[in-house]
Amino acid sequence: MTPTSAATSSTPAIPPVLAEVVRSGFVEGRHRGSLVLLGADGDVQLALGDVTAPVFPRSTNKPMQAAAVLRAGLELSGERLALAAASHSGETFHRDLVQKMLTEHRLTAAELQCPPDLPLDPVETETYLAAGAVRDRVTMNCSGKHTAMLAACDLNGWPKESYLDPEHPLQRLIRDVIEEAAGEPVAAVGTDGCGAPLMAISLTGLARAYRHFVLAPAGSAERRVADAMRAHPEYVAGTRRPDTWLMREVPGVLSKMGAEAVQAVALPDGRALAFKIDDGATRALGPVLARALRLLGTDAPVLDRIGSAPLLGAGREVGEIRAVYGP
Repeated sequence: MTPTSAATSSTPAIPPVLAEVVRSGFVEGRHRGSLVLLGADGDVQLALGDVTAPVFPRSTNKPMQAAAVLRAGLELSGERLALAAASHSGETFHRDLVQKMLTEHRLTAAELQCPPDLPLDPVETETYLAAGAVRDRVTMNCSGKHTAMLAACDLNGWPKESYLDPEHPLQRLIRDVIEEAAGEPVAAVGTDGCGAPLMAISLTGLARAYRHFVLAPAGSAERRVADAMRAHPEYVAGTRRPDTWLMREVPGVLSKMGAEAVQAVALPDGRALAFKIDDGATRALGPVLARALRLLGTDAPVLDRIGSAPLLGAGREVGEIRAVYGP
């Protein structure tokens, strides 16, 4: 692949089309975005759109947040550490482990400052509502992260009431971890959907961060997070989620999606990718991700499953969302 880059201009360039929506043979829509692929040596192999401008990575920042709580001295491992880096689906085993973690660290669900929510997984939501359950903080997909943050604060004697303040000691530590892993300064700080500080970096920085995690020395906070996520991917996402499928079926892969259609992946040899769909349409994530991984030289059978995004008409397949970039 020949390295490419976005053109510079006083007027921002229109991002390229990464995926098309094709219904009955007719292109009825297009999803634009930016994407970067890194080779095993860390060099940019392909850049589409502006991959140096800051974006909000949303939940793809969670591995860095989890590494920060380890650096703060919190002892987590296995499923618990994976859940600390999760956008979990709200399935029963997710909710049960969050509640166990709260109890283990002498915390209560009332201390969580993530909003009450329904399960992220729509199939799980139907079961959850049919059982008479209501929106709950433990059910919210970021509850594992918030539990870990509170536990780290309690361990260090830091104020728990303000743990989401960007100037809180924990959030400053998270910023340090993000900047170290991305190799660039945080460009802006906002508020994520769960209420936590949201730190902007470029897509290139995001891909570098995931590469950094898989190549980190054994026993480091970054490597411990990567290893836990890869060993327990169902706790990072859920039983019906592409991140889980990919980490289960491609050895050594680290994968995490974020809201507004952001995705980051690293292969164990340091190849990595990051992209964002401009309009935030998560329906385009699978096709774009599968195409990106194939361009990086991965062609596992699971990519057919991840890349499949059929369009239906009266319950039958009449089209698809397909990736349309690359050689």
